[in-house]
Amino acid sequence: MKTIKTAQRKLLLIYSISMIVCFTALSGRLIWLMVYKSQYYSERAAEVQERQRKIKAPRGRILDRNGKVLAGNRTVCTVSVIYNQMKDPEKVIEVLSKELELSKEEVRKKVTKKSSREKIKSNVEKEVGDKIRAYDLPGVKVDEDYKRYYPYDGLGSKVLGFTGADNQGIIGLEIQYDKYLMGTDGLILTPTDSKGIEQEGALESRVEPIAGGDLTTTLDLNIQKYAQQIADNARKAKGANYVSIIVMNPNNGEIYAMVNSPEFNLNDPYTLTDSSVKATQKNKQDLLNRMWRNPCINDTYEPGSTFKIVTATAALEENVVNVNSRFYCPGYKMVDDRRIRCHKTTGHGSETFMEGTMNSCNPVFIQVGLDVGKERFYKYFDKLGLLTKTGIDLPGEASTIIHKIENVGNVELATMSFGQSFQITPIQYLVAASAIVNGGKLVTPHLAVKAERPSGELMEAFQFEEKQGAIEKKTSDTMRDILEHVVAEGTGSKGQVEGFRVGGKTATSQKLPRGSGKYIASYMGFAPADNPQVIAMAIVDEPTGIYYGGQVAAPLIARLYENILPYLLEGEKQGE
Repeated sequence: MKTIKTAQRKLLLIYSISMIVCFTALSGRLIWLMVYKSQYYSERAAEVQERQRKIKAPRGRILDRNGKVLAGNRTVCTVSVIYNQMKDPEKVIEVLSKELELSKEEVRKKVTKKSSREKIKSNVEKEVGDKIRAYDLPGVKVDEDYKRYYPYDGLGSKVLGFTGADNQGIIGLEIQYDKYLMGTDGLILTPTDSKGIEQEGALESRVEPIAGGDLTTTLDLNIQKYAQQIADNARKAKGANYVSIIVMNPNNGEIYAMVNSPEFNLNDPYTLTDSSVKATQKNKQDLLNRMWRNPCINDTYEPGSTFKIVTATAALEENVVNVNSRFYCPGYKMVDDRRIRCHKTTGHGSETFMEGTMNSCNPVFIQVGLDVGKERFYKYFDKLGLLTKTGIDLPGEASTIIHKIENVGNVELATMSFGQSFQITPIQYLVAASAIVNGGKLVTPHLAVKAERPSGELMEAFQFEEKQGAIEKKTSDTMRDILEHVVAEGTGSKGQVEGFRVGGKTATSQKLPRGSGKYIASYMGFAPADNPQVIAMAIVDEPTGIYYGGQVAAPLIARLYENILPYLLEGEKQGE
């Protein structure tokens, strides 16, 4: 009997302890939920009792160097429906299909979908949104947000880039600096009951969107406009595939203009510019990608005779030649068993190195290239930035296509010396040319200056690398003098600008396959010749009729400089 009572006492004790433990655990859990997790569950409850609608944040503007807006925003609307709120779905279908210019089938599919909120169409013009709002249809929501807007349509399209439906950058500066330009979306919070129906008389609350930062660029709206007009006119006049023009400060890499004609309409980026092309569903994306490409940085080309400035620089640096060194041109040069012609088939006869450069004589540069040798030649490719990407702040920069040095024989070296049998990008060439004329400084070409919040608070001031000592200042001085003579008396004479000292170099590159009859005409010019403040190049791809760089491309930069040199140099004419 005693044993039974002892067992009962033990069971009672165990039961009591268990109850105390359970009560303590439950109390602790309750305290945890009510005190420490109260905010969390309050927010979750509010989510159940509130319907959220997103408000797009205005994207930061893209500005030129003088504060002119190149990319901004327009107010648009997003039209959506709430299934539980609609009282007359058929009328909703009729109104929305009419005002939004959508088929009734498409609208019906969305209107009858049992979801908390179904988007019918975004980026609706505000006037249309206001008309829909005036119908006062229960369950139809018209929310204002923002759409990217480009005030100059196609100006600088392949540089600026554009945004998608989600307001994120797709190409160009829009994607390169997306994290600065993107804002933080806001919310409209609408109280609802347990069935998701809005409570009558309840006020909506808003979490306001935060605008993205403004991006100030090095682009100059006036220079970009001049360059684009010139490129468009030249492309039409010469029936060319495209015309590219780059204008840059050779001393710091700031890009004033970058044009690739034909450009496309940034406010309608999915419409092909070539109306003669019949796009199918299969190839339309390929055609769009081609239309959006920026040949200045995304594509490589054989630079031809403009590259002779690199060969000349290497030869002067290595003391292989001086301006008075003499050569003889019979109209061709034999290299091993290969006969390589000069553009003047009758030959230039006896000429100095200075004259050979002014005449753009191939035999002279073949001999100079062979005398420099492939090891030293490649050294200057590297020193002038031609073996690496420039680091320009645009996506998709292409790389140099060049022989491995061990595969370079005399013939390859000979053709490379006058700009054939390798490929670089136009921006790479302009960086190398800048170092040759600016005293030997290798700059990083760039477009961004700073990003600022709408309040004016600085987000970031962008810095870009510069390298001193690519070549000696003495060599740079000599090259500037030689290239001024090329424009004053040589093949670049159509690059002259009255009242200003200009230096430059022309090229007429035969496209592959050789003998196809297709050419690239190009020209690089800088001014003032004795103290360069601007450098520019023009590339005309497959001009019809006359195709020589000196006659096709040089006049384009001369025309550009006639307009912008007084503007850039404050009207101070050189040489007066």
